[in-house]
Amino acid sequence: MDCLSEITFRLPEATESRAFIDGLRQLLADVPYARSAEMGPDRLTLTPPLPRGALPVTTFALADVPEPEVALDTGHVIGVSRGPGTEAVTLPGRVELAELTRRLAGHVRRVDHTGVNLPVGTPAEQWDDLVGAVAAASAMYRYPTGEQWPFVLPATSEECTGDIGDFVVGREPRFELVQEQRLTQTTWQIALWTDLTRAELELMFPEPEGLTFPGLADVFRVVPIRHPWPGLGIRFDLCYRGEDGPSDWETGEWLVTEGGRIR
Repeated sequence: MDCLSEITFRLPEATESRAFIDGLRQLLADVPYARSAEMGPDRLTLTPPLPRGALPVTTFALADVPEPEVALDTGHVIGVSRGPGTEAVTLPGRVELAELTRRLAGHVRRVDHTGVNLPVGTPAEQWDDLVGAVAAASAMYRYPTGEQWPFVLPATSEECTGDIGDFVVGREPRFELVQEQRLTQTTWQIALWTDLTRAELELMFPEPEGLTFPGLADVFRVVPIRHPWPGLGIRFDLCYRGEDGPSDWETGEWLVTEGGRIR
């Protein structure tokens, strides 16, 4: 079984794309596993720190593409698309990435996950085919409360073939697919662990710059950013500082034991 080994967020080869990757690199400067290394300045790779050899890695890179896309090395590509209807329902970005980076300097510790939200109106068969293909090549788990938010957990080749039973902090970044229920455009999400409290993040990103989602207001604050690519939303989900040690979300145990593997 060939397991999913890399997820690449591709950006068109242009000055604004290089500026985005540079900004992301600065934002993640304190995350030990976010590195350009020998790949050069046009790539930023997030390598799961634990367990040793876990895949997939997540990469942001310039590529010969006309518009942003997410490429899985299974051969699947998720492009930018818009759902049906004439009235766009989007999360407007009000903060530049450079400003987000400036405010969060010294406060970003880890990357919980990246993800792609497919817009309202995505055909059910397209969704099912994508989830099925990803699940067949990775350790993918259902979201335990029933929403269509499946997560890929980085895993060793043995865990990919079998299952995950070792619950540790560091099995990140995960990758999430979302069957969007409201927004009419493709959205990229990047969820970060910070050392800030909810009150501190509310002060740092007051409305309308920052917002919360129903049922998740106690977990993270959402900051959509401005960028130059039409039809795409990009948001950062800023997780609050944990007070009681690692949770079963951080270790992956909740997804594995309560959600269950998608096969």
